Amino acid sequence: MSAKRRLGLIALVFFLGVIVGSVVGELIGLLLPEGNVMRELFVSGTSFTVGPFNVDLIVFAFTLGCTLKVNLISVLGIVVVALLLRMYC
Repeated sequence: MSAKRRLGLIALVFFLGVIVGSVVGELIGLLLPEGNVMRELFVSGTSFTVGPFNVDLIVFAFTLGCTLKVNLISVLGIVVVALLLRMYC
């Protein structure tokens, strides 16, 4: 496997794991009562933000930005997606 393909695969596993883990963590957070320590463990996390970058071309203007929120379940999601990918590839 080439290094370029391997790097792309690692990025894919990372982003799929974070997305799946974040969704599962938020769903668990919805099920647990407000103020519960376990709820805070699942829902709270660290956010990484890039941007916003504003581009104004007089006729056309746009803003680009990205935020990635990583919590405990996101990390577990990365591990699960990596294991599944290893089993099927």
